[in-house]
Amino acid sequence: MHTFGVKCTMLSMPLTVNGAQNSSSKQAVQAWAPLDINNINHTSVTASDMTAESVNPWDIALCVTGTVIACENALVVAVIAYTPTLRAPMFFLICSLAMADLLGGLGLVLNFTFLYLLDFPTARLISAAVLIASFSASVCSLLAITIDRYLSLYNALTYHTERTTTFTYLLLLAIWLTCLTLGCLPIAGWNCLEDEPSCSVLKPVSKNNAAALSITFLLIFGLMLQLYLQICRIASRHAQQIAVQYHFVTTSTPSTRKGISTLSLILGTFALCWVPFAIYCLVADSTYPLLYTYIAVLPATCNSLLNPIIYAFRNPDIQKSLWLACCGCFPSNFSFRARSSSDV
Repeated sequence: MHTFGVKCTMLSMPLTVNGAQNSSSKQAVQAWAPLDINNINHTSVTASDMTAESVNPWDIALCVTGTVIACENALVVAVIAYTPTLRAPMFFLICSLAMADLLGGLGLVLNFTFLYLLDFPTARLISAAVLIASFSASVCSLLAITIDRYLSLYNALTYHTERTTTFTYLLLLAIWLTCLTLGCLPIAGWNCLEDEPSCSVLKPVSKNNAAALSITFLLIFGLMLQLYLQICRIASRHAQQIAVQYHFVTTSTPSTRKGISTLSLILGTFALCWVPFAIYCLVADSTYPLLYTYIAVLPATCNSLLNPIIYAFRNPDIQKSLWLACCGCFPSNFSFRARSSSDV
């Protein structure tokens, strides 16, 4: 059953889905043009019918999602960039994450534009490059934030004296250079445009390249999982030491329970959004129904929609800047407790 009869936009770290291609849909539309009126049967095709079939609703959903992602993360970048007090390494990492997700949202909109308005091979490669680079940078920024939180707890006494802005800049530079290099690989020739059978479900990424990206992501997820487990252990140990110091016995403090629940939310959201997509890219091929690809890829893009809520808007310093920018004041019940990068 030919579900929509056209193309679809995906990422893979994402890109155009290998399946019904845009060129084939154009050929299908052009096939009506040369028909001689004497050869037309009783069946007729109206312009509205062709228009309705030419745009895939799933592609529209991805484009709308990309627009919301871009607007949401642009707000985070603007707040951090224009607030002088948000100059700590923690906020640089959050800004990097927002920049990556902003680029990913723009990449989804750009991919939709290239797919339906400017469909040619070079456009597909550019779209693939933007999406691979942006979502790779997003995942790597999440890993950097996780490492930062782990170090801030593991070396709590010396962390703020050892951790410098220069080190953070160098770390972010390495992340972005690596991810931009990955994004340029399809343009440099690592694509399947000239070898259709080798394409993955995310054209123009080949099956082997998609598998390599998926395995790398799963390794990063495994590392993040291990670090967050260590964070929970360290936080529990600190809570027990504080309890002994103040001569009371407790298995866990409210702050510890809140921290563990927050870590579970962070890691659970990340896993639900990205792990199904990564596994799907490993096992699927171009013979799989397009609907499966859409179902796997849409939650992955939604991770960039949730990142600002989890990492930025919950931060009290960013909240204060947003309140100040929106209404020039703070709510009466707002907490001004100083926070560190270890707060989750």
